[in-house]
Amino acid sequence: MSVATEAALIRGLFSQVEDIEEVASSLSEDDVRRHKLTDVVSRVLSGAPPVRPVVAGELLDLTEKTVKAWAREGVLEVVTSEPRMLLDAVRLHEVVHLVSELRRAGRTRGLLDEVHRRLSDASLLDREDLATSLDQMHRGEGRVVRSA
Repeated sequence: MSVATEAALIRGLFSQVEDIEEVASSLSEDDVRRHKLTDVVSRVLSGAPPVRPVVAGELLDLTEKTVKAWAREGVLEVVTSEPRMLLDAVRLHEVVHLVSELRRAGRTRGLLDEVHRRLSDASLLDREDLATSLDQMHRGEGRVVRSA
C-alpha cells in the first residue's frame, strides 16, 4: 500500500474518532452516553493497525527521521522494530492531538520536549492514587505539611 493511501486511511479513521470525541465531550461527565462513546473510541483506536513512521510523519507534518527520533525518545510507542518499525495508532492519535494543539498556540520549536512533558503530565493524572489524593485535597481533608 502506498504511503499516500495509508496516510489517507489513517487520517480518515482519526477524523471519525475525533467526530465521536467531539460529541462525547459535549455531554456531561456523568452521562452514560459519554462513557459509551469514549469506549467506542478506545476500541476503534485499539483495533487500528500499526503505522509506519513515514505515514506518521505525514500525519504529524514531520520528517520520517524526526518521527523515528520521537519513537526512540518514547513519545511515540513502537509496536515492532523488525523487520521494520511500526508505531502504535493509539499513541499516535494522542500525539497528533497534542502537536495540533501546540501548533495552533503558535509553538513550532521544541515540540518534542513539550509533547513529552504533556504526555508525562497526563500519565500522572491517570494514576488512581493521585486522583484520590487530589479529590481529598479538594474536599479539604488531610493536613498541611510544611518543611521548616
